[in-house]
Amino acid sequence: MTTPITQPPWAQRGKWLVWALALTLLACGGSGGSAPAAAPAVVPGCGNSCAADTLSTAEVETLVSQAVVQAQALGARATIAVTDRVGNVLAVFSMPGAASTFRINGGRGVRGGLEQVDTLPSTLAAISKALTGAYLSSAGNAFSTRTASQIVQQNFNPQEANQPSGPLFGVQFSQLGCSDLMRKQSDASLGPKRAPLGLSADPGGLPVYKGGRLVGGVGVMADGVYGLDVDIRNIDNDLDEQLALAAVRGFEAPADITANRITLDGRSLRYVDAVAGGASTATPGLSTLPGSLLAVAGYFDPPVRPGVAFGSVDSGLRADSAGFATHNAYIVVDGANNNLYPPRASTDGLVTATEARQLLASALDVANRSRAQIRKPSGSTAQITVSVVGVDGDILGIARSPDAPVFSLDVSVQKARSAAFFSNPGSGAALQALPDASYLNPVATSSIGSYVTQLRNFLNRPTALSDGLAFSARSVGNLARPLFPDGITATGNGPLSKPLPAWSPFSTGLQLDLSINAITGTPPLPAVGCTGLPNLKNGLQIFPGGFPLYRVSGSTAQLVGAVGVSGDGVDQDDMVAFLGIANASRILGTGLGHAPTNMRADSLALPGGPLRYVQCPQAPYNNSDAQNVCAGL
Repeated sequence: MTTPITQPPWAQRGKWLVWALALTLLACGGSGGSAPAAAPAVVPGCGNSCAADTLSTAEVETLVSQAVVQAQALGARATIAVTDRVGNVLAVFSMPGAASTFRINGGRGVRGGLEQVDTLPSTLAAISKALTGAYLSSAGNAFSTRTASQIVQQNFNPQEANQPSGPLFGVQFSQLGCSDLMRKQSDASLGPKRAPLGLSADPGGLPVYKGGRLVGGVGVMADGVYGLDVDIRNIDNDLDEQLALAAVRGFEAPADITANRITLDGRSLRYVDAVAGGASTATPGLSTLPGSLLAVAGYFDPPVRPGVAFGSVDSGLRADSAGFATHNAYIVVDGANNNLYPPRASTDGLVTATEARQLLASALDVANRSRAQIRKPSGSTAQITVSVVGVDGDILGIARSPDAPVFSLDVSVQKARSAAFFSNPGSGAALQALPDASYLNPVATSSIGSYVTQLRNFLNRPTALSDGLAFSARSVGNLARPLFPDGITATGNGPLSKPLPAWSPFSTGLQLDLSINAITGTPPLPAVGCTGLPNLKNGLQIFPGGFPLYRVSGSTAQLVGAVGVSGDGVDQDDMVAFLGIANASRILGTGLGHAPTNMRADSLALPGGPLRYVQCPQAPYNNSDAQNVCAGL
């Protein structure tokens, strides 16, 4: 699929194109390791958005200073970034001698995709790490970039043969600068802000808590390599992580919600491997430290700024006092406090505003009953974001649980759009019409259209992606894994993935290839999304939680849109979206609902076993013994 180019027309400008990548990123975009000390008790009585839960300018300076002091003690030179909970960059600081660039290396000897690109600014890595620590965490879970590393690889756990891929496989390509949802520096304090490299799996990004409440994230780049932990059977002593741990001294996550206290499929997650250093706890003023604040175009301009209170109008996410107030929901607002994504009718008339509203409400109702997978204490309610899109990918409504991780906003829309796109009879032709993906190191191209051919051959279905077969996000993900069936050793790759010798989290297959031209495009950048496809503006997502919507009348089923859910365990995401559609269908009685079972991707017989369409968790509800709640729908 990947063909080297011997002498492309722009080969003379190869170095310039690598810097174009940097400009694009700037402009568009036990087994769990050691746990930190216990944080102060949570302040009671102010819900999930206390006005006092912000980082002051002095506190931002403290976070940076503590990292710098530890770096000095270790003889290291680092770049440090601090963000608030909705991604506003509050500081970017570089020490003298800190490497100005880094190298992307997935640790597998892979070349192609984003692998081995080595001229991107270290500031971008530090910002993405900080954003990841903030965006993956909440009041009920504290996840780090090391946690992210564990859950995005081809096996869960990594290096554990014959195990399925990580539960958030593919999440690294979300929150991108080219996303139409993620906000820019020019949007003042409104979040959520874009991440220049997407979500990071490179250790050295941690959430920041104040009084036990999530207020932001810190990210460090000091070792010059942007990668991940490919073997968690040992304990690392990662330099970036050591410095991040020093930064959050006094701002640690509560010990009972860190990732190593949370299990997925019976496996403990990792939070940190490094042990906090013993540098002086004295915090010198920022002006006395070696180094300086750095301006990062599109992300940060000095001086240090305070964070914004999550849940306030200024944060861009607040409690809904109108349509979903009885569901304890949050909405996304603009600077004038208007709901940016209220329920509305699709422009093609296929979905009404009443239907969009009921789909959101029904999903929230399911979430409010559901037992969370990734939150403490046990028995907590799932916290999610639900999105409804039209058949063209236009957003018809978004609503959130109050404490849903911030990353779930962009991802819920990605999941919905991905399900709608792959279920659309025009998707094959649309993919075949796209230009090739361009790689920089080595210079090569990858044909987008070839994925369509591979999929049709794999399914033994020449009409696939043109015949209206209904794909859920889980079904698409099955086809986008480097092993099929998922995780089984000595099998081939899914048709939307690169084979394992050429696969890494930085060179995945169709998911990255769809967006890489937007990342490496020549400025000035066009005002388009990540993929060049108007119905996949913020990129393809390949883990569960999205389902297509149909209008069924007699023997006719018409694709009209999709629903996406993100924020908890992937089976919980699947259940909330799947039952949300089913319950809304019963309430509405308008023919809107799921694809007929004979149209779904799991109806195909494949040599390695059928694709999965939906998978719901065991004992899914609090205070209920209900089981198999998705059966027969």
